[in-house]
Amino acid sequence: MDGLLPDLEVVRKDFPILERTLAGGMPLVYLDSANTSQKPQCVIDAMVDHLEHHNANIARAMHQLGAEATQAFEDARDAVAAFIGAPSRDEVIFTKNASEALNLAANTLAWASPYQVGPGDEVVITEMEHHSNIVPWQLLTQRTGATLRWFGLTDEGQLDLSGIDSLITERTKVVSLTWVSNALGTINPVAEIARRAHEVGALVVVDASQAAPQLPVDVVASGADILVFTGHKVVGPTGIGVLWGRREVLEQLPPFLGGGEMIETVRMEASTYAGIPHKFEAGTPPIAEAVGLGAAVRYLGDVGMEAIQAHEQAITAYALDGLATVPGLKVLGPTDAALRGGAISFELDGIHPHDLQTVLDTRGIAVRAGHHCARPAHERFGVQSTTRMSSYLYTTPGEIDALVEGLEYARSYFRLD
Repeated sequence: MDGLLPDLEVVRKDFPILERTLAGGMPLVYLDSANTSQKPQCVIDAMVDHLEHHNANIARAMHQLGAEATQAFEDARDAVAAFIGAPSRDEVIFTKNASEALNLAANTLAWASPYQVGPGDEVVITEMEHHSNIVPWQLLTQRTGATLRWFGLTDEGQLDLSGIDSLITERTKVVSLTWVSNALGTINPVAEIARRAHEVGALVVVDASQAAPQLPVDVVASGADILVFTGHKVVGPTGIGVLWGRREVLEQLPPFLGGGEMIETVRMEASTYAGIPHKFEAGTPPIAEAVGLGAAVRYLGDVGMEAIQAHEQAITAYALDGLATVPGLKVLGPTDAALRGGAISFELDGIHPHDLQTVLDTRGIAVRAGHHCARPAHERFGVQSTTRMSSYLYTTPGEIDALVEGLEYARSYFRLD
């Protein structure tokens, strides 16, 4: 099949969990990578080696282990900066996940800064956002008296940009949107929307949690002022995320959390703060997790993000074709693989998504059921919940065939034939 990674079987051998056999002797078919990706052996080894041989706190410990841990942590920052094309390593902030990164942005924009949001201002999001890119902005506008507005969706599951000039106006202070929808799979034109936002002086925040795993990311070309993603979706560990921000933006935002490392001088009367990135990294950070994330993005870089993107598009096209053969199945979002990422949410007539997930699990097929933390998008299409399959660089056509066979089995099990 054109577009698949030419060394797909070699890549799969890098992921030890893919060799698992589940209860009942069924081989694991992992189609839940939009939820969390599996980890290659090099990431596991990097974290184990760090904990076995270099474990210490960073920055504060001046002994040899402390120096080694600090070097490993900062090497990971360098790796992430290279992965996303950041102009400066100091623009890379480590957080515990993308949700914390988005909350950092929303909270600091409520406080004193040149970008401060207040009464009369507007924040623009979209109807397809993950809850992590909805709730922080709701809280911000509720606290400040600003107004929350949003792009609606077309029947095809794409952003309705027909009213962009009336939605993003001189009252707009922030535009925050997902690059790739975790529920609809839609790839959004973030650079185009960013251009309009910058015309009116608004800041642009991009949630790249689903984009960073499967698309080449260039933060400058994206038009973002702040861009976030999470480690566990880019074959890295849980417990670590990334906020990238333009230097001039980060330098003018106030600290988000107070504590050790983010300070310059502390006195009882007042404190002064460290420069970026440390201003936003209070307390002991996720050190081993950063080491793992560094190994993860280096791994993806070695495979090649252009090759991963081509693989995802080929597998997604194959999956859409396969799903189209299942009677009573309806896909939410674009049906053209060129317009979407690898997460495909669907309904199957006569079977509740949770029941379908359970039946597939008995056959070793891991998918997700629910609203995928994107309830407004589901409500837009009159759907309470869906089943979601999501592929990644290690997904094979045979696994998609297993899913389609599993769906046919479920229809037979529930006597829908």
